[in-house]
Amino acid sequence: SLSTRHCPWKMNQLPPKSPVASPVSESTNSRLEPLDNLSMDSFWLEVENIKQSAEAEQEECSLADVKTQEEGEAEAEWLQDAGLSELLGDPASDKDNLVLLSTLTRTQAAAVQRRLDTYSRSRRRKNKHPVRDVRDIFGVGSSEVGSDKEESSPDPLWHNLRTSNSQRKTQDYSCTVRNPGKEEVFNMDVAYSEQAAVLLKGSFLSESRKLKDGNALIRFKIPKGRLGVTRIGDLSAQDMKKIPTLALIELTALCDILGFELKRNKAAKLKTTEKRLFGVPLNTLLENDQKLLPNTKVPLLLQALLSCLEKRGLETEGILRVSGSQTRIKSLEQKLERDFYSGLFRWDEVHQNDVSGLLKRFIRELPAPLLTAEYLPAFAAVQNIPDLKQRLQALNLLILILPEPNRNTLKALLEFLSKVVARENNNKMNLWNVSTVMAPNLFMHKGLPNKIPEGKEKQLAEGAADVVRMMIHYQDLLWTVSSFLVAQVRKLNESNSKRYQFCDKRIKNLLRKIHADKDKVEKNQGEPSKIVKVHASLLLKDSLEVHLNNATRVADVLRQFQKNLCQNGWNIVNTVNLLKCNNSVECTNLLLYEVGGNIGEHCLDPDTYLLDLYHINPHAEWIIKQNPSCPRMF
Repeated sequence: SLSTRHCPWKMNQLPPKSPVASPVSESTNSRLEPLDNLSMDSFWLEVENIKQSAEAEQEECSLADVKTQEEGEAEAEWLQDAGLSELLGDPASDKDNLVLLSTLTRTQAAAVQRRLDTYSRSRRRKNKHPVRDVRDIFGVGSSEVGSDKEESSPDPLWHNLRTSNSQRKTQDYSCTVRNPGKEEVFNMDVAYSEQAAVLLKGSFLSESRKLKDGNALIRFKIPKGRLGVTRIGDLSAQDMKKIPTLALIELTALCDILGFELKRNKAAKLKTTEKRLFGVPLNTLLENDQKLLPNTKVPLLLQALLSCLEKRGLETEGILRVSGSQTRIKSLEQKLERDFYSGLFRWDEVHQNDVSGLLKRFIRELPAPLLTAEYLPAFAAVQNIPDLKQRLQALNLLILILPEPNRNTLKALLEFLSKVVARENNNKMNLWNVSTVMAPNLFMHKGLPNKIPEGKEKQLAEGAADVVRMMIHYQDLLWTVSSFLVAQVRKLNESNSKRYQFCDKRIKNLLRKIHADKDKVEKNQGEPSKIVKVHASLLLKDSLEVHLNNATRVADVLRQFQKNLCQNGWNIVNTVNLLKCNNSVECTNLLLYEVGGNIGEHCLDPDTYLLDLYHINPHAEWIIKQNPSCPRMF
């Protein structure tokens, strides 16, 4: 099962090193060695270094296991985290959360129904007041309500999924690849769980050619639909707050179909510390940093560590792998605590291996794991999914579930690790080397339970290292918000704007018909062309009239805007932010945003076709702004 209750390994369980060959140097774009041929020596050496560091400070790195939850408790927590606490009969919950149900796919709805089934059954066993019956929620027929036996759902989809999963557990599937050695399509338009259901229904896994090397990292391409691709950071904070809830439901639905159980740890209680930098919660660090530098997204200390390593450490042989002096690292930590914010710390006097030691120590010393206590073992358990594409789908959803500070910090770390791998010829650190060194620092945490089945240490260690290399290698893909999730956010916003007053009967009627046209392709019967206004209020006093047709893209509008600026002498409000040194306006400095209607604010892909977007969100305004990542010329 895809259990998230246990930490991937114990600090004191070091299996004997196997005499395997060292990994062959490879580019991050190449096919990689199977795990059996890759050395884990760096991994166990790093574990030993961490253990010695912990012993020197007399810290205990493994704690007692968390108390097992009773039946129904995990489901109740899941429903609350999924924004569906109203289904538990919570009178204080926001009834507008039930609008979420209207956006769900069939597989997502089946996942919700399954957890309601389990929760309702546990409540009846405890003779508590009955919660709202799942059949009233989803509008299905009655069955054996009073039985303690597992209820059979009349939903044909859920029945088929249950049957398929029970049959699949007896089969052994290896990783499958549709086009080995070629670039594969990574579809983000259709919910991952729906894709998995289609593959399962068509017996895809049994028909496709099986790949002996199930750990090769294949090249994937996200096909751009007519609405373009949305990256994390393109959506407003208001809309991004809706994404983790939707991603949790989708991840659960995907695991249901794949036959894995998705469990989660309870959030750890963070201990208070008198320190200012190391061992301080991410939120606290960022709050302090934002007092000095507003809008800080990544802790200033981490930025400083990464910047120092990028300037002087990328060419250092064995960087990250070669351990610095534990005594010096501890002394440097104390100096940083004292002098970092005053600007008196001398980075140029620090050895690069000590800086890398400080970096790893900073990550390990976080009171809660960077991947969060709730989902850390879920990240580790991704290795249990046989198909690489589905592993990446699960990782993509887990990244979206992470709190924003954790996600931003992780991205900064992964971007740095990619730069290390890119200098492999000089620093002798290829992708697998970097992954095996960083995995213990990301997946081992003194505040988590450690309970490893005997003989599983090597498998779990390799799996954790493989997850790290997937996150490094595929980070651009993983930091993408799937089109189907953006579409669900739009539906959520539309439904919320109507402010339905739900009651049991209304929910039943609504959910009975929400999936009636799920399999139909939605086509807008809009005009073949349209004239719209594009605003640039922060840059211009005038607006731009744009004639849209089926071929008009965002990039075309930005070029037209640039042309008008140069030729028509528009009244520019803030020239200094637009002009580069050669006094020409660069189109790449500008971005087009979709604002309002069924979206909060959405930075548009240059390849978005605007007439299609207009038909989906006709009430939005389109505003041109300067790219915030471009340097300002003051």
